[in-house]
Amino acid sequence: MESRRSFVRNLGMVGSGVALSGLAGARRLFASELATVPSLATVGADFTALRERYMLDPDILYFNHASIGTIPRVVHEARVRYLEVCETNPWLYMWGGMWEEPRENVRAKVATYIGCGTDELAIIHNSTEGFNLLAQGLPLGPGDEVLFSSLNHAGASICWEHHAETKGYTVHQFDFPILDVPRMTADDVLNAYDQQIGANTRMLVFPHIDNIVGLRYPVRELAALARSKGVEFVAVDGAQSLGMIPLDMHDLGIDFFASSPHKWVQSPKGLGVLYVSDAVRDSLRPMWVTWGQQRWRGSARMFEDYGTRNLPEVITLGDAIDFQIQLGAQDKEARYRELWSLALDIVDTTPELVWHSATKWSLAGSLYSIEVRGKDSGELFRELYAENGTVFRSFNTQGLNSSRISPNVFSTDEELERLLGLMAARAG
Repeated sequence: MESRRSFVRNLGMVGSGVALSGLAGARRLFASELATVPSLATVGADFTALRERYMLDPDILYFNHASIGTIPRVVHEARVRYLEVCETNPWLYMWGGMWEEPRENVRAKVATYIGCGTDELAIIHNSTEGFNLLAQGLPLGPGDEVLFSSLNHAGASICWEHHAETKGYTVHQFDFPILDVPRMTADDVLNAYDQQIGANTRMLVFPHIDNIVGLRYPVRELAALARSKGVEFVAVDGAQSLGMIPLDMHDLGIDFFASSPHKWVQSPKGLGVLYVSDAVRDSLRPMWVTWGQQRWRGSARMFEDYGTRNLPEVITLGDAIDFQIQLGAQDKEARYRELWSLALDIVDTTPELVWHSATKWSLAGSLYSIEVRGKDSGELFRELYAENGTVFRSFNTQGLNSSRISPNVFSTDEELERLLGLMAARAG
């Protein structure tokens, strides 16, 4: 009997060794391949070469990263290797603790990337999950108000209305002056909220960069304004800012930040990150409840799903961040600004087009709303996609009839010029 136990024990040790070497080998291979990716500082003006680092169909003009990004080839191939290693012994990888340390390494990497502590970060499935957790788990009740504007994404809005029915708090959604965005200053944004925050407003929710016109909010100043008026909780939808602009959670002075890195970090789909400030962590109850909540009490890890997780994708999130770091954060924002400025200049000199986004970069991002005069935006998308393979997002909402264009760093000037030319040619 003892011999059999020794055999099983030794077999487990051998299996662990194989597993470690398999993962370690995959990690080493990714590192060597990543080293061949050029930084934006060395790319120069040849963004076509950078585009070839992705798997996009060459016949597609892809300008919809604000909805769903595309994963770099080197990151995708690393993910495939992790999946293959996992399937060599699913029990060992999913439940044997083999990837616990690699997962925590990813957490530390994400925390550094967004400027927070590892105990303040939960790895979730998407930003919508993060806001559902807040709407369900915060101590809000009768007499409390949750405030947000019409610029909020549905994923950061509908959950509050749903849980208000059972928890008894009220929801106040106000109409943001979206048609005024091209003329707005940071003070105008603050004033719009200042007029709406009331004595009962306990929770304020707003986007860092909204997904319709791409307005970049003065987050730090708005959070400070809310605090000065007695708002207890401030939550930010960062789906459009994570990976686009440098972030520092502690500098922003907010309580919660939820994001989906499949957009601008270009990670695998089905991943999200949630920042929960140490100051308010004990106020929030978990949505997923299983064994992990007790183990991780005192950490934002307690808000994660401790059922079967997509661990290969979680590990790949760290690789996606490494890819973005390789490109260079400051150079990325500079490239986004170049494309924004080019689009703004083209629209300003093209009578058939109307600009509906911010005209100051400090209030803008790499997504902007453009109207084609006399043309329905939905019809425009269908025609241009069918005939030219252009991918963007049409909006017919809040008085807008426009197309949202969201290029990534590898989008070329020529592609953007071609898209805007195709759009202008469809004017009524």
